[in-house]
Amino acid sequence: MGKTKIEWTESSWNPITGCTKVSAGCLNCYAERLAKRLQAMGQKNYSNGFMVTKHEDALAIPSKWHKPQMVFVCSMSDLFHEDVSDDFIHRVFAVMNEAKQHTFQVLTKRAERLKELAPEFTWTENIWAGVTVESNQYTDRIDCLRTVPATVRFLSLEPLLGPIEALDLTGIDWLIAGGESGPRARQMRADWASSIRDLCVTNDVPFFFKQWGGVNKKRAGRTLEGRTWDEIPCSTGCQPALG
Repeated sequence: MGKTKIEWTESSWNPITGCTKVSAGCLNCYAERLAKRLQAMGQKNYSNGFMVTKHEDALAIPSKWHKPQMVFVCSMSDLFHEDVSDDFIHRVFAVMNEAKQHTFQVLTKRAERLKELAPEFTWTENIWAGVTVESNQYTDRIDCLRTVPATVRFLSLEPLLGPIEALDLTGIDWLIAGGESGPRARQMRADWASSIRDLCVTNDVPFFFKQWGGVNKKRAGRTLEGRTWDEIPCSTGCQPALG
């Protein structure tokens, strides 16, 4: 909770922890590995390991952060997991509605539930909605995202597990791409990343290349064809740098 090393955000906020695997990108879940390590260290929020757990005491945390920042919501879970009640999701949105000094990035693989519940929420300009699309098999999630009345809709193509052909960026305001990292990381080919970058440039969609990944992601780096791609949108149409 708090500052994070995730390149496309600044802080993480986890009123919920734990998740279950729902698609191919979940196979080597970094959050699951981290949760088990934190459980072994005796961290109280991970006493249940990677079981879905809500944390009432974490709801007020963003209101205590006075400096405006990008906040990744539920980096250790999925806000729209089936074991999270509608009521608790509403309470998370109420916090985000009030803490307008921050920009909240809500990312999910459970796009159908996002689509179903989205009309019930107040989508203030500081709440961004995103879905993960790791291969062609999951592009239907993008259609669900397009129905969400968020100021910024974004895609996370990470871990990118194959080429995504005929990617339709209509209604999409930002795209993140990256390879898988960790001890069993699956390889991402350079042409998969380059073709997505080219599509973003053609469609004037800000592009953020997070990493090549691999067993040693620091060594692999995050430059794509000699350039670091750090484009990030904002509700006013600018592309601010993080940090």
